Amino acid sequence: MRIAHSSILTAFATETIGTKVTNPTRFMEVLKAAVAAHDPSTDRQTGQHFIMLPSEVLETVSAGVGRTTKNPEDYVVRMHRGQASLFLKRTCAAPAESCAAIVYTREAYLADPDVMRTPEKFHHISERDCTHVLVAVLAFAGPKAPVGYERFVKNLAGGNNEALALTGDEIRARAVEVVAYWDAWQVVAD
Repeated sequence: MRIAHSSILTAFATETIGTKVTNPTRFMEVLKAAVAAHDPSTDRQTGQHFIMLPSEVLETVSAGVGRTTKNPEDYVVRMHRGQASLFLKRTCAAPAESCAAIVYTREAYLADPDVMRTPEKFHHISERDCTHVLVAVLAFAGPKAPVGYERFVKNLAGGNNEALALTGDEIRARAVEVVAYWDAWQVVAD
């Protein structure tokens, strides 16, 4: 098994926004074992694995969120996806309670609508000798975080195959979940 990093994965960077992998070697060992043990019949879309990692991985990550505060000193401004945004400082990150990885098979990644529309993302993987692509690392604190506002809307606009199959009631339920979570929690950054 060979796992490549997607071009948008930032969890391994020295300075990052959100979840941070603090021990890459050990993290990848745990991830490879989890991918090998994953039952693909549980995937919501073929080849798109959402894998809860064992608790031993918690020592290798920093959670990507902390509780919202009213103290302006707890925040930093960072450029993210082309815009200046406000984030909690990493020192305010809540302890990681669980961690998941989004891992696609190579074929599923190359067939993803967002990847197909972006030549850089497509070529980044199409030219690699890999079996899987690590798309995201999500170290959770508190309740399981839904996607953020922007990603939620982008998925509904055709950015993800799973979102295309949602009913109106499912979309509304997920929207309520997104708003409730992000009112209480903030993403952290270095």
